[in-house]
Amino acid sequence: MDHNSEKKIISQAVIRRMPRYYRILSDLMNKGVDRISSNEFADIIGSTPSQVRSDFSLFGEFGQQGYGYNVQFLYVEIGRILGLDRVHTMIIIGYGNLGHALCNHKNFYHRGFLLQGIFDNNPEVIGKRVNELSVLSMEDLPRFLREHHVDIAVLCIPSNHAKEVAKVLCENGIQGIWNFSSTDLTVPKGVHVENVHLTESLLTLSYKLKDEE
Repeated sequence: MDHNSEKKIISQAVIRRMPRYYRILSDLMNKGVDRISSNEFADIIGSTPSQVRSDFSLFGEFGQQGYGYNVQFLYVEIGRILGLDRVHTMIIIGYGNLGHALCNHKNFYHRGFLLQGIFDNNPEVIGKRVNELSVLSMEDLPRFLREHHVDIAVLCIPSNHAKEVAKVLCENGIQGIWNFSSTDLTVPKGVHVENVHLTESLLTLSYKLKDEE
């Protein structure tokens, strides 16, 4: 891998394509595919060979002319690019329907995301056992963050509480927030937020269906 690539400014569009490349490579390995050309890759993702080659070249020289890409090697390298060669610790805030579903999402663990804590303010769920964890009170959140190294906080709470909770997270060292609340957050420099607007995605699908009429 070209370590000088770390100094390059990579566009958000490229970054958002990398997880899809990673998933496709995983599927190819499961099917026993050893190598793939940029043309074949482009056909799978509905892109162009030049875009595939351009995206990969931003991070290093992974292919060979006349051979294409070694699937397993490229899978490992993209995993490193995505930071999956290390463990990311995370907590989930809000043990409602969405929080419950995410707590039981086994794929997080297989990708190196280790759930360390679950928090809620509902007395009916506080203390409930979830796999090997107990749901903790929101009052315990600042102390927990001081005593544990946590990389990512997952917000599965109503929008009217999200900004207040995000402030507590940032004040206690959280650097990554996966935000499922339906509000955009303002955070200090150095804290990264990935917003997941489920309704916006559904409205986009609605538009596409309408456009086909």
